[in-house]
Amino acid sequence: MATKILVTGAGGFIGSHLVEQLVMDGHDVCGFVHYNAAGSWHNLEKLPSDILNSVEVVAGDIADPYFVDNAVAGCDIVFHLAALIGIPYSYIAPQMYVSTNVNGTLNVLEACRRHGVSRMVHTSTSETYGSAQYIPIDEKHPLVGQSPYSASKIGADTIAESYYRSFNLPVCIIRPFNTYGPRQSARAFIPTVIAQAICSDVVRLGNLDPIRDMTFVKDTVGGFIAGANSDQCIGTVCNLGVGQGQSIGELVERIGVLLGKDLQVETDPDRVRPAKSEVSRLISNNSKIKELAGWEPSVSFVDGLQETIEYIRENIGEYRVEQYNV
Repeated sequence: MATKILVTGAGGFIGSHLVEQLVMDGHDVCGFVHYNAAGSWHNLEKLPSDILNSVEVVAGDIADPYFVDNAVAGCDIVFHLAALIGIPYSYIAPQMYVSTNVNGTLNVLEACRRHGVSRMVHTSTSETYGSAQYIPIDEKHPLVGQSPYSASKIGADTIAESYYRSFNLPVCIIRPFNTYGPRQSARAFIPTVIAQAICSDVVRLGNLDPIRDMTFVKDTVGGFIAGANSDQCIGTVCNLGVGQGQSIGELVERIGVLLGKDLQVETDPDRVRPAKSEVSRLISNNSKIKELAGWEPSVSFVDGLQETIEYIRENIGEYRVEQYNV
């Protein structure tokens, strides 16, 4: 019998790739997407029709405990990816981040406890570490809320840990570093650079100095599934990253080389984070998930970038190149 799996945030960038892989693996998948008046299923609509036709899609709000409870009922495994993730927008609407990321996570945890799921995989973020106090960053690194977004995710992670300790809920916390790949919106910097570079030799960005550890989305999805399949990951936090870092400026240069362009960068003040909120470097120590779940990345950065470039080139109309996406 196929395992019944719920993916919250299924319409998101990583969520849609996770749903696709789970269906390909033969599971019975329900995708939880955020309700909207247009009836959009977001990135799920970009899946091949044979995959999408195999997915049960429910639309609701992660902040509604009654709806979440109904969605979780009957599921064996829950992957919780639903969240507000845009850092710049968290400066504008911090309360929404608490409502969605903290209270929404509490709703999922409580529903999983009530219905006795066999595994819940909770999505964290490397932003919870703040600027690295040492590198590579392991799971013992202090957590520092340098933005309302990261603070809300620290709260969500801590509540998830409490449900394991207080109620023995079989929860595994996966903490991805920066993920990139096809279907990612221009909210993230790699699609922003690629989309601008396809249309022009000039790209507008914020600070070029921050260093990031980039993981291709197919590897990230593999890490989520590996964590769900490992009993040793229950009650733990596991970093998910490549273990190498590159600055934003270096990433721009590499994208330019692949596009055959000498890209010029202009600083856009609207894209610069407040100085005390900017996270200067994030490089993962991924040895824990390698040991506990046998996961390690397999897609090279060049191959991942090439696939991302091809997707954005074919779908350039989806990207408002002239507009800053908060």
